[in-house]
Amino acid sequence: MTVQRRAQMAQNQYGERVIRIEFPYDLDVLNKIRSLPGRVWHKEEKCWSAPIYESTLNNLIKWNFILDDPLLNFLKKINNRKCEVENGNALRLKGELYPFQKEGVSWIETHNGRALIADEMGLGKTVQAIGWMQLHPEIRPVVIICPATLKLTWANEIAKWTDETDVAILSGTRSRTIKEKIIIINYDILHDWLSVLKIANPKLVILDEMHYIKSNSTKRTKATKLLTKGVDHVIALSGTPIINRPIEAFNTLKILNPDLFPDYWNFTRRYCNRKHNGFGWDVSGHANERELHQKLVSTLMIRRLKKDVLKELPDKIYSHIPIEINNSKEYDEAEWDFIEFVRQTKGDDAARRASNAEAFTKIEVLKQLSVKGKLKRAIEWIHDFLEVDGKLVVFATHVFIIDALMKEFSKIAVKIDGSTSMRERQIAVDKFQTDESVQLFVGNVKAAGVGITLTASSNVAFIELPWTPGELDQATDRCHRISQKDTVNVYYLLAKGTIDMHLAQIIDMKRKVTSTVLDGQLHEDTSLLHELMKHYE
Repeated sequence: MTVQRRAQMAQNQYGERVIRIEFPYDLDVLNKIRSLPGRVWHKEEKCWSAPIYESTLNNLIKWNFILDDPLLNFLKKINNRKCEVENGNALRLKGELYPFQKEGVSWIETHNGRALIADEMGLGKTVQAIGWMQLHPEIRPVVIICPATLKLTWANEIAKWTDETDVAILSGTRSRTIKEKIIIINYDILHDWLSVLKIANPKLVILDEMHYIKSNSTKRTKATKLLTKGVDHVIALSGTPIINRPIEAFNTLKILNPDLFPDYWNFTRRYCNRKHNGFGWDVSGHANERELHQKLVSTLMIRRLKKDVLKELPDKIYSHIPIEINNSKEYDEAEWDFIEFVRQTKGDDAARRASNAEAFTKIEVLKQLSVKGKLKRAIEWIHDFLEVDGKLVVFATHVFIIDALMKEFSKIAVKIDGSTSMRERQIAVDKFQTDESVQLFVGNVKAAGVGITLTASSNVAFIELPWTPGELDQATDRCHRISQKDTVNVYYLLAKGTIDMHLAQIIDMKRKVTSTVLDGQLHEDTSLLHELMKHYE
C-alpha cells in the first residue's frame, strides 16, 4: 500500500474536533466510510471527516486505518472513563445511580460531552447530566438553561446529589458580573443575560426541555445559538419523541453536531414532509422516521422508555418540585403569627392539647397562602409537563384550586370533587382513561382518592398535600393499579420556604416507616400536627 489509510485529529470550520480521514481509492473502503455517522466529504482537500465517536474510532481500527496519537489517547481515555462510570467510580455523587443512568453518563462521555439524552420523562435525565458534570470538575463554568418552573428543581437536584455550593440562579433582566461555577437560567431571560454569560465563557451548556428552542424566530432560540457557539460541550435533554415532530429538534441537533444535518431545507424535505400550503412552507409533518431515528441513535441520542428499564426501578418514585411564591410578604406575616403561637404553648402539654383546634386553623391559613402563592407557577409547570408527556393526574384539597385548574385547562381536563355525582365520576374516569384529548385529571384528595382507576397515566402531582401519608398513598394508588405497567412518578409541587416543605418531609418520613394505610385517622393527624409545630419552636 503506497498511501496509508490514515485518521488524524483535526478541527472543522466550527472549531470542533473531528477525525480527518484519508485513504487511497478503494470502493469497499469508500462504502465503509460512507456508513460512518456524520461523515462529510471535503472536495477541495480530497478527504473525509467525521465526529469523534468511540464506535467510529473502533471501526477505523478494524478497517486497518492508522490512528494518530491524539486519537489513540482520546480512545484510551474514553475507555478508561467508561469503565469508571459503569463501576460507579469518579462521579462524586452523594447517591447511587441506577444502572441505566450510569449508562447514560457513559454515553455522554463516549460522545465527548455532546449528546442528547431523550429518556422518557421520570427516568432521571437531570441526574445523568449532573453525573457527567461531576465526572469533569475541570469543565467550568456550566450554564443550565431550562424552563422557569424548573430552575429551583435544578438547584435542588444539584444540592441533593453533589457538594457544589457555587451556584447562581439568574432572574429578571438586570445583568451583573457572573463568577459562579454553575449558572441556572430560564430560556425567557437568556437574551437579556447573553452578553454577561458570554463573558463568563461557559465550558458546558445544558439545554433542558430542548423543544423550547424549536422556533427560529424567537429571542430564546437566537440567544441559545449564540451562547452555545464555540462551547466545547453541550448536553440536551428531552423526553419528547422527536421522531414524531422532527422540526422541533432541528435547532438542537444543529447545535450538538452542525455536520450531521447541515442544511435546513434538505432536513425538512427528507424528515418533515415539507409542503407548500399556498401561504408558505409547512414543515410540521414527518417522514422517514425510522431512518432519522437510526441516524440519531447511531450518532448522538440515547433514549430509554420506562418499560425498557422497569426491572431497575421501584414501584413509585417521589420528587420534590420547589416553586417560588408571589405573596411572600403576606405569607411571612401569617407564619410569624404562627411562630408566636407555638412559642406561647411550648412546654405546656395541657395548653398544646387544648389548642390543637386553633393550631390546625393557623396551619390551614399557612397552607392556603402557600398554595395561593405558588398557583401561577404550578399551572406553568403543568403546562410544561403536558407538552412533553401526555397525561397527568393532579390532586388538590381546596375548591378554589380545583376551580382554577379547571378554568385553565377546561378543554383538556376532567375533575372529581365533593360535588361530583356518581354518574359524573364514572364519565370523568372513562374520558381520562380512553380519550386521548383528555390529558389532565383534577381530583380532590378525599373525593377522588379512592374507588377509581386512572392507569392511563403513570404520573401524579400534588399541588396540595393531604394531612396523612395514608391519604397520599391512597391517591397515588389510583394510578398504581394492577393494570399499570410503568413505575409511577409522584411529584410534590412545593412552595419554597413555606410549610409545604416541612409537611412534605414529615409525610415522607412517616410514609417510609408506616406499613399500614391509616386513611386519615385522628391520632395520625395529631401526630403530624405536633411534628409540624416542632419545626417552628
